[in-house]
Amino acid sequence: MEKVQRQRGLGRGLSALMADVNDRSTTGDNKPRQPDSMVPIESIVANPDQPRRRFDLDLLNDLAASIKEKGIIQPLIVRHKGDGYEIVAGERRWRAAQQANLHKIPVVIRDFDDTEVLEIAIIENIQRADLNPVEEAAGYVQLMTKFGHTQEKLAEALGKSRSHIANTMRLMQLPEEVQDFVTEGKLTAGHARTLITSVDPIALARKVIAGDLSVRDTEKLVRKAAGAGAQEGAAKPISRRNVPKSADTKALEDDLSANLKMKVSIDHKDGAEAGSITISYTSLDDLDTLCKMISGGK
Repeated sequence: MEKVQRQRGLGRGLSALMADVNDRSTTGDNKPRQPDSMVPIESIVANPDQPRRRFDLDLLNDLAASIKEKGIIQPLIVRHKGDGYEIVAGERRWRAAQQANLHKIPVVIRDFDDTEVLEIAIIENIQRADLNPVEEAAGYVQLMTKFGHTQEKLAEALGKSRSHIANTMRLMQLPEEVQDFVTEGKLTAGHARTLITSVDPIALARKVIAGDLSVRDTEKLVRKAAGAGAQEGAAKPISRRNVPKSADTKALEDDLSANLKMKVSIDHKDGAEAGSITISYTSLDDLDTLCKMISGGK
């Protein structure tokens, strides 16, 4: 009988998958489990959909030295692939084992389909903070485009805020060169998010790196560039409405709007700790609900 593909959502289904991987890797007293097999290292291949594209060479060398001295303590999680195996979790250990010239490595063999392998690879890296912000953003995009997961479902399953996921995904809107600056650690995610609304993010990114500017200084640079561009293109004076809001402010507006079910606008005054919040309601029922929220339900 043909095997029926299981249909499941991200939340509990993925939690069960990750628990299965973890249970197979460690015992209740946190001691490593015995591997299912010791297999030739050349029979193992990497997962081509692995979201992490860069591996820190110094950390890899340290791990290789440790493996050479003590061996691989925690087995890799693999699945059957052709005549060999494909990595589900543990690619860094596999790479380090190659550097350490091991001929066989310990593995736990699991029966995961393509969807489960990709989800585990992405989620495991995100949960362990092994991805840089651009790789993390690409992982979220994969989970949403390939599997149809929403930001809300991702936030619930990963224990992260929806605004964090939305903000991180916005990094994919930047030119590849700016994304590379983030990947290489030349720019932080905060710097990069600020550049998203700029007309020429590459040029501004180079200025930020050259001047070692803070995120706050980067925001000022973006506003200054926007103001200069508006003056060149139009004779009318620039109002605050024409100045783009920071990505963090927009994310906060989205979060508040989602929670209140009403449109929320935040106007933060430059160089100050003050500002204003505007909440727009579309009916008297909305106004009544809002009043009850503010007054504590009384």
